[in-house]
Amino acid sequence: MDEEQNSVRTFEVCGVRHPNQNNWLRTTFVPRSGATHVYAELRFTVVECFSIPRVNRSCKETFNVFFYEADSDIATATFPPWMENPYVKVDTVAAEHLTRKRVGMEASGKVNVKTLKIGPLSKAGFYLAFQDQGACMALLSVRLFYKKCPSVTVNFTLFQETVPRELVMPVTGQCVANAVKVSSRPLSMYCREDGQWAEQTVTDCTCGAGYEPSEENTKCRACVPGMFKPSQGEGSCQLCPAYSISQAPGSSECSCRVGFYRTEKDPVTKQCTTTPSAPRSIVVKMNGSVAVLEWSEPLENGGRDDVAYHVLCTECPERQTCRFCSRLVYAPRARGLVDRTVTVEGLQPYITYTFQIQAVNGVSYLSHNPPHSESINITTNKDVPQPVSEIEQTSVSPSEVTLAWPFVQPPTGSILDYEVKYYEKGPGADLPLFLQGVGGPMFVKTSENRVTLTGLRRGAMYGVQVRARSEAGYGGFGPERAFQTQGIDSGSSTEKLALIVGTAALGALLVLAVVIVAVVCLRRQGSSRSRETEYSDKPGQYLIGHAVREFAKEIDVSYVKIEEVIGAGKEDGTLPEISSFVKTPGMPSHPLLDQRLPHYSSFGSVGDWLRAIKMGRYEENFANAGFNSFELVSQLSTEDLLRIGVTLAGHQKKILSSVQSMHVQSKAGPAVGAKAGHY
Repeated sequence: MDEEQNSVRTFEVCGVRHPNQNNWLRTTFVPRSGATHVYAELRFTVVECFSIPRVNRSCKETFNVFFYEADSDIATATFPPWMENPYVKVDTVAAEHLTRKRVGMEASGKVNVKTLKIGPLSKAGFYLAFQDQGACMALLSVRLFYKKCPSVTVNFTLFQETVPRELVMPVTGQCVANAVKVSSRPLSMYCREDGQWAEQTVTDCTCGAGYEPSEENTKCRACVPGMFKPSQGEGSCQLCPAYSISQAPGSSECSCRVGFYRTEKDPVTKQCTTTPSAPRSIVVKMNGSVAVLEWSEPLENGGRDDVAYHVLCTECPERQTCRFCSRLVYAPRARGLVDRTVTVEGLQPYITYTFQIQAVNGVSYLSHNPPHSESINITTNKDVPQPVSEIEQTSVSPSEVTLAWPFVQPPTGSILDYEVKYYEKGPGADLPLFLQGVGGPMFVKTSENRVTLTGLRRGAMYGVQVRARSEAGYGGFGPERAFQTQGIDSGSSTEKLALIVGTAALGALLVLAVVIVAVVCLRRQGSSRSRETEYSDKPGQYLIGHAVREFAKEIDVSYVKIEEVIGAGKEDGTLPEISSFVKTPGMPSHPLLDQRLPHYSSFGSVGDWLRAIKMGRYEENFANAGFNSFELVSQLSTEDLLRIGVTLAGHQKKILSSVQSMHVQSKAGPAVGAKAGHY
């Protein structure tokens, strides 16, 4: 009976009343299954000797356990012999709980459980045997088992299921799928005898390129299409750079889209780039056999900052077939230019040269299409136009002067445009500009034989020179002509007051000096007695007051008011003190005019827009430079304006301000019912 008084099947022995007991029980052949140690869990009961009536002194309360190894099932009733050798003793087992036998009843009591370690084992299998030497006992069950460390994955390293053969046994692991080993160190973890893995683990695996860690670093997951991972390591997959795509899972890089490229030196994490657009606004300056070419940068650099330029040349002699240029010298060179200028020497007479400027960058050689380029033609040995010497003023205002000159007829060809150089002339106009204390010269181009200079200072004097350009190049500047704007400069109140007070003081001193000199001279001239008498009879204050009144007549009374009188002439002949004048405009004050332009989409052309902002004079300049759409105009820079001939700072500011308004309007959307207008 077991502990719950259930009937169980057992192996029992109870030869306690006879001495010299030697009873054996042996199991069938047990395959080892790779185990080096096997555990035997025994469940048994032992009757207490004192509770057995008429028992002799040979009664025992223990039994022995043995094992015998074999490569096959060779045991018989007589082999191996029933003795300790050849059997290997495992242990003598004693009961922790003894059962008492009562008269007229079966023995019953608590079951003992004992686990024994058997081994080491090395052959194919073994037999387990039990020896009784005089106990009254029952063997309820025998459970044989061995312990092993289960399969486990740690830091992308797989350790297979392992049966320990030692107290602590090292186990070599391997990287999981899509993981790579970083170094030559072995991948090891220790399996303990109890079937548990030791916590000290050496791993050296990481997810390969195109794969990212997942499931707590036990697996490497492939990057989905549209993402990539460029290198092995712990990083996650990332989106493909601009203008690139990955088609398959597990990509380590993204391929560039059609028309976009990467160089061998570009990292796979960099966006794909394309070739630049064409250079713009080529300008040629010729001087005999030398030509200087300058141009503006492309509107689009392809997403790269390594834009360079190649210069190609074709020459077409008169009445001959065109061919590639020969015997020309380029400074600094013809290919790989970084600066947007090149000097060409060795031009031959009577030849038309076509210069082509190509824009390239680091990926241009990967493209199957030729680089984008801009061309310009020049013809040598044609005389340049004569200087423009006759300049006339047709209209003038406080801030503008309109000038005109006769048409210039070049020896050959026609006039392409005129260049006007003008500069403000300060005090000491006969001195060089840098000694006059004014700024440098300004330039403006015009395709007509007239120009309006705007943004000038009121009442200022300007020197103007004009030269003409034909296919042969620029002629020389003509002689300087001086022109003055209308009125006086209208500075701040403080500046005007200082100017007026200073001028009045200077005028008074000059008048005083003139009077003194005149009096002295008149008194010395005996032949002019009557005039001497006339002036000597008048007091000094009369002469000075008369001079001040004559000086004041030169100022428009509408611009002058007397704020206070500092002093007046005295009867004792002392000089009168000068009144404070401010020698103010009388125009009424008006509210500010609305200077907002209509939406740029309401203009039919770039010319309409230029005329609307009072910059119509540059319409032909814009057209010649290729700025014939609002998309191109919106990319304008100060350098572009200089190259196409807008050299006045005020005009540049006005045009760029309107371009900025275009950007604002484009974000706000197209105008509805807009109508072109003017400021």
